[in-house]
Amino acid sequence: MRTVVGVLRGGPSREYDVSLKTGASALQALNREKYDPRDIFIDREGTWHMHGMAMPPEKALRGVDVAFNAMHGEYGEDGEVQRVLNTLAIPYTGSNAHASSLAFNKARTKQIVKKLGIRTPRALLIEREEVKGDMEELAYNIFRTFPHPAIVKPATGGSSIGVVIVSNFHTLAWALEEAFKISSQALVEEYIRGREATVGVIDNFRNEKIYSLFPIEIIPQGRPFFDYDAKYGGRSVQRVPGHFTYDEKVQLMNMAKTVHDALGLHHYSRSDFIVSRRGIYFLEVNTLPGLTAESLFPKGLEAVGSKLPDFLEHVIHLARR
Repeated sequence: MRTVVGVLRGGPSREYDVSLKTGASALQALNREKYDPRDIFIDREGTWHMHGMAMPPEKALRGVDVAFNAMHGEYGEDGEVQRVLNTLAIPYTGSNAHASSLAFNKARTKQIVKKLGIRTPRALLIEREEVKGDMEELAYNIFRTFPHPAIVKPATGGSSIGVVIVSNFHTLAWALEEAFKISSQALVEEYIRGREATVGVIDNFRNEKIYSLFPIEIIPQGRPFFDYDAKYGGRSVQRVPGHFTYDEKVQLMNMAKTVHDALGLHHYSRSDFIVSRRGIYFLEVNTLPGLTAESLFPKGLEAVGSKLPDFLEHVIHLARR
């Protein structure tokens, strides 16, 4: 008898389009001899659909043996859908509700990672409710006391949505306003010059408790960093496995495993870093990396001689177990 896999995709987040693509990749890659895949669509308002019909989650998931969570951003990665699945006693791929909520907040993640002895960029956390008066006045005060250029980003979210490099207080004020449209908290981080790297990890893979994929170097062509347009807008980006020294590779792989373990993440994750002359800096962790044709996690699988169908089978097995 085939295992019924409900692939959850879409969702009420700014990463809706990416989630649709990740879900489509999973649906296409699932081995039909072993699995009976079901396309479960959640629209932008959070309504669940099956076969084009709106219905409550408990009805959409009826008969499902395991849910493959392909939703990025709010609802899919912040612990919300995990709580729904927990209530219905449906096994699911990815991290549990608590770990997802923790890792979704970049500021809380940075606090934990710093305690591990891993470098992170110097940062200011600003609460939207604490902003009083003119935003430009706040930006001017930050600009006078914080190293620039700087990175401004929402404290929650992914796919580099809302991330801006700023070099003057006018741009800083605008970037803060944009970040507060996405999150109630904004991070102003020191801009670290260096090479962007990303490292995926998988639980209980190839006889290792936490297995690390090879580090992937990201070289955005004509972009200041690996932003949303570079990821999904068809912009030219090179992804080069193995272009680090041996020591850099070892450090990157060990750091990714350490972060995954310390945050209590499950099944798989992907951590992003900057390799600079001052050392390696952790940026953030993604608990549900994209699995689209443009995504980095499948590139990491290819670099170690694995394929997406094999990875899907593995994490489904972990979820059921």
